[in-house]
Amino acid sequence: MSNSDSFIDEVTEEVRRDRLFTAMRRYGWIGVVAVVALVGGAAWREYDAAQDRARAQDFGSALSTALAAEAPAARAEAVQQVTAPDAAAAALRDLLAAAELSAAGDEAAAAALLEQTAANGDLAEIYRDIAAFKAVSGAGDALTPEDRRLRLEAMAVPGKPLRLLAEEQLALLDIEAGETEAAISRLQAIQNDAETTAGLRQRASQLIVALGGTPETAG
Repeated sequence: MSNSDSFIDEVTEEVRRDRLFTAMRRYGWIGVVAVVALVGGAAWREYDAAQDRARAQDFGSALSTALAAEAPAARAEAVQQVTAPDAAAAALRDLLAAAELSAAGDEAAAAALLEQTAANGDLAEIYRDIAAFKAVSGAGDALTPEDRRLRLEAMAVPGKPLRLLAEEQLALLDIEAGETEAAISRLQAIQNDAETTAGLRQRASQLIVALGGTPETAG
């Protein structure tokens, strides 16, 4: 390589450096901001997650303390005083409070709390359905058999999370109405359903036997 070629390469390289340094001085702050944003975002996410964990732990501790009371009525009152960090936690608190109210014999208050939870459109479907199911199954004489059947049938449609439990309750309504064959048929369907749990399958089988039927399983 000639001296002139070498000199040209050096000059070219120097020009490139100058342009690079100029660009860095002009736009380098963008990279700094990007790094700060990434680090800050990660730190904020970690802080937010830590806050969520702390709130959940505080909520759990408060519930445990409330449930330590001896009498069901005292437990119900203490549970209802617990502050929930979000809607899902509030639903869990109210379901627990309703159970304690029921244990204390205050079925009306328990039913009102369950109905309120079931009607809360801000909650996930599973919470609403649990509340609705508990309200129906614990209603006793407060609901007519026809009203109970209508509510349970709404929960027994395909895709509903408590479909099979609702079907079991409908079978019990069939038994109450003296419709033994309908009850056996419904229980047989529960027994053969792929989503049926072992406990529910056993209960269905026992009821079929008690009604004079023969349990069968799908082949």
